[in-house]
Amino acid sequence: MKDGLTRVESCSGLEAGVFLVDKPGGATSFSIVRQVRRLLGIKKVGHAGTLDPFATGLLIVCAGRPATRLISRFMAGRKRYRALLQLGIETETLDPEGRVTGINPVPALTEEGIRECLALFTGRRQQVPPMYSAVKHKGKPLYHYARKGIAIEKEPREVEIHSIRFNGYDPRTHRLAVDVCCSRGTYIRVLAAEIGEELGCGAFLLRLRRLSSGPFAAAQSVPGDALAGPDGLSLLLAGMLPVERAAAMLDAEQSRLDGQDGTAEETTSEN
Repeated sequence: MKDGLTRVESCSGLEAGVFLVDKPGGATSFSIVRQVRRLLGIKKVGHAGTLDPFATGLLIVCAGRPATRLISRFMAGRKRYRALLQLGIETETLDPEGRVTGINPVPALTEEGIRECLALFTGRRQQVPPMYSAVKHKGKPLYHYARKGIAIEKEPREVEIHSIRFNGYDPRTHRLAVDVCCSRGTYIRVLAAEIGEELGCGAFLLRLRRLSSGPFAAAQSVPGDALAGPDGLSLLLAGMLPVERAAAMLDAEQSRLDGQDGTAEETTSEN
């Protein structure tokens, strides 16, 4: 075999493909890309939207130039997340990986009060990228500066929160569960901190799972932790989407959104 494309042709009959991978917690998005690259023998592999190491869920991986050309279209799709907020505690990274910077009393909260708070965050809004993020400044990610104690504040960016659904609140642990449907570029960590601030106690994002991106869902993805096993290649190829089919799904999703009120809440196939 002279190149990776030949290898994929012998296994699947296609030069390129789109792969839906369920990223496990603890793995980086790039480690999944590296695993796919190793299995397929293709150098041209990329993903359509980073998930933080602590997060789980859908990672769209594109292999071969015909697929990687579509990455910007994949990234433009609406994202759906299932999030668990820890109220009363703040961290420097806004997630469980950072140092605790504040512990605050949590007031008595009612479901009605929480729902009213969540409603304040829907719609178009300005959001400042967190310091511990991959957003670039002078060619380097912000976390590069943050780890050195250098504060770089980026300009706010417009994002859109299409819906926030209340999924329950535990007054004993002060943990709030929500589902979020949002635009590309939205940081759920920042949203969690803002919700905590509005509730008067602060918060950080304890858990995060990406349920879907555009028409693609985690429920139809290949378990990322299985890629390192003996059946990794066969599992990956069995779940591959041909580029033409993936592009058609993107077109159909855009037509669906064009024909509805953009504020309508979407459903998920994963409970």
